[in-house]
Amino acid sequence: MIIPGRKGPYSFGYFISLLLVIRPFSEPKPMSKKPVFKRYTVTSALPYANGPIHIGHLAGVYVPADIYVRFLRMNDEDVIFIGGSDEHGVPITIKALQQGVTPQDIVDRYHGIIKKSFEDFGISFDIYSRTSNKTHHETASAFFRKLYDAGQFIEKVSAQYYDEATGQFLADRYITGTCPHCGFERAYGDQCEKCGTSLNATDLIEPKSVLSGNQPVLRETRHWFLPLDQYESWLREWILEGHKDDWKINVYGQCKSWLDQGLQPRAVTRDLDWGVKVPVDGADGKVLYVWFDAPIGYISATRELTPEWEKYWKDPETKLVHFIGKDNIVFHCIIFPAMLKAEGTYILPENVPANEFLNLEGDKISTSRNWAVWLHEYLEAFPGKQDVLRYVLTSAAPETKDNDFTWKDFQTRNNSELVAILGNFVNRTIVLTHKYFEGKVPGAAAFNAGDLAAMEEMRQIPGRIAESIQNYRFREGLAEMMNLARLGNKYLTENEPWKLFTTDPVRVGTVLHISLQICAQLSIIAEPFLPFSIAKIRHTLNLPSFKWMDAANLNWLTEGHQLNAPELLFEKIEDPAIEAQVQKLHDTRAANEALQAKAPVKPGKEAVGFEDFSKMDIRAGTILEAEKVAKTDKLLKLKIDTGLDQRTVVSGIAKFFNPEDIIGRRVCILVNLAPRKLKGIESQGMILMAENPDGTLFFVTPGEGTIDGADVK
Repeated sequence: MIIPGRKGPYSFGYFISLLLVIRPFSEPKPMSKKPVFKRYTVTSALPYANGPIHIGHLAGVYVPADIYVRFLRMNDEDVIFIGGSDEHGVPITIKALQQGVTPQDIVDRYHGIIKKSFEDFGISFDIYSRTSNKTHHETASAFFRKLYDAGQFIEKVSAQYYDEATGQFLADRYITGTCPHCGFERAYGDQCEKCGTSLNATDLIEPKSVLSGNQPVLRETRHWFLPLDQYESWLREWILEGHKDDWKINVYGQCKSWLDQGLQPRAVTRDLDWGVKVPVDGADGKVLYVWFDAPIGYISATRELTPEWEKYWKDPETKLVHFIGKDNIVFHCIIFPAMLKAEGTYILPENVPANEFLNLEGDKISTSRNWAVWLHEYLEAFPGKQDVLRYVLTSAAPETKDNDFTWKDFQTRNNSELVAILGNFVNRTIVLTHKYFEGKVPGAAAFNAGDLAAMEEMRQIPGRIAESIQNYRFREGLAEMMNLARLGNKYLTENEPWKLFTTDPVRVGTVLHISLQICAQLSIIAEPFLPFSIAKIRHTLNLPSFKWMDAANLNWLTEGHQLNAPELLFEKIEDPAIEAQVQKLHDTRAANEALQAKAPVKPGKEAVGFEDFSKMDIRAGTILEAEKVAKTDKLLKLKIDTGLDQRTVVSGIAKFFNPEDIIGRRVCILVNLAPRKLKGIESQGMILMAENPDGTLFFVTPGEGTIDGADVK
């Protein structure tokens, strides 16, 4: 509590009596139960080194991870924060091929950009490593070899496509062709990016090699598989029973969906010359599959960081936490734990607090369309405003569902919240202290009911923030932090010290004493969220860095303590700066549309006889129900009234339509298409869509007055 320092008519004993009579202090909210772990290993998803970092990466992974780690450090926890670049995989080799450079050139370029962006933005990794280095190759090779020697893999020989012109087997992404489901002519060998259907390369119609443009031939090749099906019962118990109550709903739900559909063996090697070489005799030209080698990067980075790395990965008293985006849930919750279980000496993740996706101005962030706010460009456009972006991204964090970033919201949150509430309160308090008390902390005399209420709220806030952070609810914790700034603004405004000084300087001293204590408390509880700004507050208050356990003490500034000159924490962002960013996006969209307009219309297909056409039974129908298919971004499960019956159709239109928006839409449906299972769901037909050259889709709708079941001829 605050000890009154000003001598006057109120004795210390009188103050204590008044304190207890007016409002007895309640116990502050506990800062959650002390974890049973001795230390923490915190990892963040390894960004792929074929492009820079954008705000979607930050909001989904790196800002929440950094908040969590900074909080743990303030609690004197033994914690390491692991990051690094994922530098293997086919997209990197394809980009190298397109640019006429080596894969090492590509990863060196983007690793440097990514690493510097993180440093400039203040993501406080203990190490930021990379998977192309020697330590990682040794670690991943040893991990594979241990599982291999223990008989944990299944060896299979299968027919895969081979490019005779280049003399090599083709990975899935080295093969393109026509999708057998939707007719898209540039589908990859693992997935059609138009309809979202998972494919095998042999499913493609008229496959072509990305390397030579030639049609590949099938040849036999040998690979090793991790038999995930053998771990299914253990995973069910570990996840569905062991983590039902503590994992986020979106994470638990996606895991349950995968397990309910049944797990299958998954290849851990592939034919490629870029990556970690398979350490087995007779495996020339084969590397570890990137999904297998990348998470081992967390372990290899820890080996680089400290010779005591094993205690962070093999001691059961260590808590392992993975921060990832939702597209990595299956790898970190099912596949990597199965790998660790198979190896036998590693701990398993205690939590995987994955976030959903962040959109940009109402559209999905897309690196291929340059529809993104790139971190390195933001830092150039808004120097010194790292905390503004941290604040906005945390406020709009996609913790439970996809969320949207807009430049207007960015400006509003800066001007109306950071400037007008937090910055305004701290600045007014410091300026008034310099004006009335020569920059020295005044003592406090008697407290009235309003003073006591403010101090009681101060004592409760740190515990609420701690609980939010420990449960990965960072938006909630940030809101509580801003509630303290709002409390300070309200307290200062209601007490109006600028009106009282000539008549009651003692009361002004008390008001400013409490206001300064609020500033000091802000310098503690806001540090995980706004580290750059809090460093400014501490400098102005002339205070050291405090630990979190000090956050409820309320006695950081003693009477007579000298403050430094005030400095602005935040500046208003004016319209021209925002308009420039919006215009930049408009220019990007216009450039994309111009490219799309130049896209040629697909050539006509071969003529078919009337008899073939007449075999198609197309009917008018109505969409009755629509929902997203689990573990896909592009598939919708539809229930359609065809007039003949009500049937299920799986359609790759989720990129263009929200499920709730298309219920009741009239459609044309091919009802006599042979059923086919997609993601375990039997699809009983195909709806007709019109596709522009740029790939956008539109419903083909029956005319007004048609009924469900009407023949479309």
